[in-house]
This record gives sequence, C-alpha cells and structure tokens, in this order.
Amino acid sequence: MSDRIKWVLNQMPGSGDEYLDIMSLDSAAKARAFHRSFPQYSVTPLARLDSMAQRLGLGGLYVKDESYRFGLNAFKVLGGSFAIARYIARELRRDVSELTYDYLAGEQFQKAFAPATFYTATDGNHGRGVAWAANKLGQRAVVHMPKGTRQSRFDNIAREGAQVIIEQMNYDDCVRLAAGEAAQAERGVVIQDTAWTGYEEIPSWIMQGYGTMAGEAAEQMGERPTHILLQAGVGSMAGAVAGYFVNLYPHQPPRIIVVEASGADCHYRSALAGDGAPREVGGDLKTIMAGLACGEPNPISWDILRNHGSAFLSCPDWVSAKGMRMLAAPLRGDPAVISGESGAVGMGAIAAIMEDDSCQALRQALELDQSSRVLLISTEGDTDPEGYRRIVWDGEYASVGEGVKC
Repeated sequence: MSDRIKWVLNQMPGSGDEYLDIMSLDSAAKARAFHRSFPQYSVTPLARLDSMAQRLGLGGLYVKDESYRFGLNAFKVLGGSFAIARYIARELRRDVSELTYDYLAGEQFQKAFAPATFYTATDGNHGRGVAWAANKLGQRAVVHMPKGTRQSRFDNIAREGAQVIIEQMNYDDCVRLAAGEAAQAERGVVIQDTAWTGYEEIPSWIMQGYGTMAGEAAEQMGERPTHILLQAGVGSMAGAVAGYFVNLYPHQPPRIIVVEASGADCHYRSALAGDGAPREVGGDLKTIMAGLACGEPNPISWDILRNHGSAFLSCPDWVSAKGMRMLAAPLRGDPAVISGESGAVGMGAIAAIMEDDSCQALRQALELDQSSRVLLISTEGDTDPEGYRRIVWDGEYASVGEGVKC
C-alpha cells in the first residue's frame, strides 16, 4: 500500500440533489431540540488552534471535539438516539418534537410502548451510541462487530446492556447480517448509518441527528468556514455536515474535503471514476481508523458529497497518527485535543497539504491560504486507550518523514 496521500478533485456530473433537503435547518433544529432534552446533553468544545493556524499558513483552524459527547467519547450517539426517537414517534403516530427524554424514559411511555430490539453493525462508536440510547429508553439492542475489533470497544458496548458479537467478517457483511436478523425478529428494527434500496428512512434520520453537531459548530465559529475536512466511512457524517453547511450558506458554501483511510477509500475511488456512481472496496479493509473501515458508501450521503464535495483524499494510516500526535501536543497557547484514530485524520491531512511541497497543487486547487478558516471534526477520543498510547506515546505509524506526501 502506498505511503502517499492520493487525491482527486471533484469533476463528477451533478445529480438532482434530491437528498440535500434531508439536512434542512429545520430538520437539524428538531434533532437538536431532542438532544437538548437529555440530562447528559452539553455543547461539545470547539478548540481554536490559533498558533497551529499561523504555523500552517491558515487564517483560522477549529476542531470540534466530540470526545465529550454524552460521556461516550464519540459523536455517533447523536444519530442513533435520534433515529430511535423518530422510529418510536412514527409507531406512536406523533411528531418527534413531542418526544422528550423525560417522556421516553418515563413510566407512561414504558406502559404504552412494547420494547423493540434495535439491531446494528459497528466498528465501535455507532454501536455504543445505539446501545446507550436503547438502554436509556427501555429498549433492547443487538450489536454485530467485524473481525479485528478491539476488546475495549467491545467492552464499552457490552457495558450498555447490549448483546454484542464479534463476527469473522468485515463491517459491510456485518451490516447485512444485522439487517437479516432484524427482518426475522419480532419487533426487530435495524438502525444503520448506511442505506440501500428500500432502507432509506432510518439512515436519513441518523444523518439528521448529526445535525446537532454541525449546528453547534456553526454557532461556535460565528462565521462561515471556508473549508471543512470531513472523514468518511460510509459517509453519513460527512454528507450530513456537508449538507447542513450547504443549506446554512447556500450562496457561498464552504469547500468540502472528504478524507478516508486508504484501506477503505470507496469515496475516493468513486470520485476518481468520475461518472457519479458509487464504487465499493472489498476485503479486510485494514486500517487503524476502525470507524472508517467501511467499503460501501451510503448512497444518500454519497449523493450530497458528489454534488458538494470539492476534493476526495485517500490517506495512509500515518496521516491519522500524525494528526493524533499534533492534537495531543499542541503549540503554545493552543488547547490539547484527545483525538482517536478515526478522529484525527483531518488534522494530519491539513498539515500535509499546507506543509509539504508535494501537496502544492492540491493546496492551490483548494485555495487554502492565510485567508482560509478551516473546520475539522474530531469525531472520537481515545476509544482504544492502549492503541492511542502506542501511537501518541510510542510513535507507532510514524509519518514518511522527508518523503513525498502527495
């Protein structure tokens, strides 16, 4: 596998943009109102890295730190919890705005609604969020995890009361397994952050849940970001945040830069093909970025990204490892951010783009300079603490040094 960052500018034909309205400002506001009703809710920090921005030649660099989300060390709970709430609202023939945490956790609801079982597949964070939400709301959860899953991520989900199984298959096959089990179970529901023919509604609700994070970041910045780097596994988070900001700034949207693990770079390969159709990556999807180890794009979010993404990057593992170290050991005056393998790839990528001469063509094409205000999303903290320490303390997955980056 190459040590270089591969990239392609978006030259795909546009579509009718039929899914952009999923991330309307009204939809995101409903999700945020629901999340605000949780006693665990608080706005996660937006770290302003002024010294790092100056070093990299940027006008501003901001990192949304999702390690504080609901005490779960990752953002994913926003999507799973809102999708569960919208499913319950549909079953009760009510609008989700009527369903607060207090109601859903209360005795009246528990008597009126027979518990459902929510099935999902996960590399860690999504399954933990679904399990946590199901547990808080008196529901059940069954979670399938791919081979190679870290024990710490398994344990985090099991502690939420879910039935958890590590399968001898990759993430995408776990998705199919979870969907099949849900279809056979009484009151079984698959809560998955990807979509397929006939399964579009719940993934759309999950994306809307991520609108809470996007809305917070927009308010915290207080001005329009010129560029947003968004990591993609199936792409739901990237499509959700991109869609929100395009709706927020319809006349001058930020440039969206999609970053992926090179071992599971289905969005990059789709953009490289250039015809607008999504491509898949099979096999073991080997990467330290476990949350991005997904080989099949969510067609809903892909449609948003093909219309509004500016560039697509395929990043080797050293890019994420460098980002983790840079955020953990910041320049003087900047706050530290504990960012895990799937959370820090944007930091590593923007550093390479701005600092390495071999990335000059990409830097110029994206018009990244001293007037740029760049937003990153650190989607997780140290969800695998031992792995985090090996990378940050011991220097695992060192960068290619003086070699060519792009």
